[in-house]
Amino acid sequence: MIRGGKPLRGEIEVSGAKNAAVAILPAALLVDGVCRIENIPQISDVTLLLRILKNMGAGVRAVNRNTMEIDSSGLTFGDGPYELMRRIRASSYLIGAMLGRFGRAKVAMPGGCDFGVRPIDQHIKGFTAMGAETEISGGLICAQARDGLHGANVYLDIVSVGATMNIMMAAVLAKGRTVIENAAREPHIVDLANFLNSMGADVRGAGTNVIRIYGVQKLRGGTYSIIPDQIEAGTFIAAVAGAGGEVLIKNVIPKHLECITAKLEEMGVYIEARGDSVLVKREKPLRRTNIKTMPYPGFPTDMQPQITALLSIARGSSVVTEDVWDNRFKYVDELKRMGARIKVDGRTALVEGIDKLSGAPVKACDLRAGAAMVIAGLCACGVTVVEDIHHIERGYENLVGKLRGLGADILEVSETDPEDGDIKQVVG
Repeated sequence: MIRGGKPLRGEIEVSGAKNAAVAILPAALLVDGVCRIENIPQISDVTLLLRILKNMGAGVRAVNRNTMEIDSSGLTFGDGPYELMRRIRASSYLIGAMLGRFGRAKVAMPGGCDFGVRPIDQHIKGFTAMGAETEISGGLICAQARDGLHGANVYLDIVSVGATMNIMMAAVLAKGRTVIENAAREPHIVDLANFLNSMGADVRGAGTNVIRIYGVQKLRGGTYSIIPDQIEAGTFIAAVAGAGGEVLIKNVIPKHLECITAKLEEMGVYIEARGDSVLVKREKPLRRTNIKTMPYPGFPTDMQPQITALLSIARGSSVVTEDVWDNRFKYVDELKRMGARIKVDGRTALVEGIDKLSGAPVKACDLRAGAAMVIAGLCACGVTVVEDIHHIERGYENLVGKLRGLGADILEVSETDPEDGDIKQVVG
């Protein structure tokens, strides 16, 4: 429950990157030893993955709040927990990790946010080129390399983050050299490559569109710290842009944020890089701009709902083009409940800015749409109640607590009456 209209002030620290953590944790299955992984975000997707790894026989030990030790040294092949796997999109990374470690995999079809068809055909293309046979049956993805995995040249038909990461994991212990062309370039791909290399892999070119992986016999244990979350940082920048105020956002890599900050600066937001922090200020009304989502280093699709919420109160008309996923504008109907003027035509939204949004009961349709509803609530007059916040908890660590620390009037409640907003029980 959010009472809007309060500017945000103070300092906030960004957690580890969700999109890196959900790949690095499955990749720990490839390591014949103990991985100490630091800066792990406390989010529900990570909790699920750790339960899956433990269920598969890996040793999982918490060192502190954001550091885990994962011991896969004695791991043997076995079916993963179907019910847990089907609840999370990142379970698909277990295919590459299990293929790499055991030469076979059996994984439930992944879940996650529902905003369009997200096929794994490019993943399978890579596995097939490397000598694996793959079939999908009864809600399971089964893969097996009867003669072991071997290096191959793989050209991705589309730039796919998931396929790039999955093929990397399968290739690090394969015989010979694997080349991924038209590879995705996101920061979390570089982070996965750095993790694998720190454990003894030989991955070259991550961050470019050609990645070369030279297979090694074994990965050893070690310590690795996950990068800060680019999208969480961008979400907080958007929150300050919407609510106004001045906030120092700490534990960031400013270079990773340039694809986001460039557009917000166009909108009139002051952003100053300070080493591993950024200072964000917004005092004047927001200006219109046009957005087109693209693979990195373009504007990220995971920031599209948040910036659309901002454009709904910017001066003038803006055009938002979603060029990555189908059907990612489902949340627009929720913004309209708050008075936003947005027309959607296929992959394009025309946003006509208004002076103020009005508080209303809304739902989080998916992870980033949920963040957009929170931002809209911070901007709005009156009370906004955001339901289905389990989506938000998949990717943001302690979002309510962090925003409250900046002066936001926001509470997590167990039940409200949408007619009068009375709180039945405050839980955080």
